[in-house]
Formats: sequence, structure tokens, C-alpha cells
Amino acid sequence: MAVQIAPVDWQLQQRQLLGVRIAVFVDEQGVPAELEHDRHDARAIHLLATVDDGTPVATARLLPDGHIGRMAVLKNWRGQGIGTAMLRALIGIARQKGQDSVFLHAQCRAEGFYARMGFRGEGDVFDDAGIEHRRMILPLTQDTD
Repeated sequence: MAVQIAPVDWQLQQRQLLGVRIAVFVDEQGVPAELEHDRHDARAIHLLATVDDGTPVATARLLPDGHIGRMAVLKNWRGQGIGTAMLRALIGIARQKGQDSVFLHAQCRAEGFYARMGFRGEGDVFDDAGIEHRRMILPLTQDTD
């Protein structure tokens, strides 16, 4: 099945976005459900990946300050490049908006994934919802040649 990735409206697609996030973060990783939805969702740019029949399989968001977060790919869809495609799409959106960098709070077990995409770690490991994370940043230098 082909996967389509597109920006979606939080108000219209909230159920689908949260469905993926709850499956990954709450059900699979044990994050408390009350931490999964926050005040930032309403002002974020959200991406939703769906398959041919419209079933949601992944999500991610970009906040106005360049914070990429809530990257979630359903377990059966991992390893197929969906997360990479979503991350590239968010980086492209940030570039279009003229941001000079993006950052994220990577789960430590996913640092290698983000490092391969050019992100570099900053600072110490910290706990977020019982999972070790590290802040990672990617400068979005504009070519001036």
C-alpha cells in the first residue's frame, strides 16, 4: 500500500492524530494518557500519514518555535521510511517559514535515527514521561551561492 503524507487541520483530524499518538506513546510506551494532548496542538502544523484506504499510520507536528515533536509511526509500519519522510517534510516546512533551525526532544533509543538526519545532541539526558530523552538540533542554513 502507498502512504500519503499531508498537513492536516488539528480541529478536523484530531481523532486520527491522537489515535496514532495514543497507540504509540500511551499503549505501547506507557506514557500517561493525560500527557499526550497539550495546549500546543492547536497552534502546531500537523502531518498525518495515511494508507490508500485512509487509515492513519503516522503523525508528527511542528510548533512555531521550530520544535518538532509527537513523531509516531504505528508499530506495523515502522522501517518503511515513513518517519524519515515525515521528518523531511517538517524540515521543509520550517525552511519555507524561514526558520534558522529546528529542534526536538529525541527518545534516547531514537537518537541514531535523528543523527542520520543531521541532528546533533545538546545537553544532558533528561526524563520526559518516564522515558530518557535528549535535545537535538538541526541548523537550517540557507545556501547563499
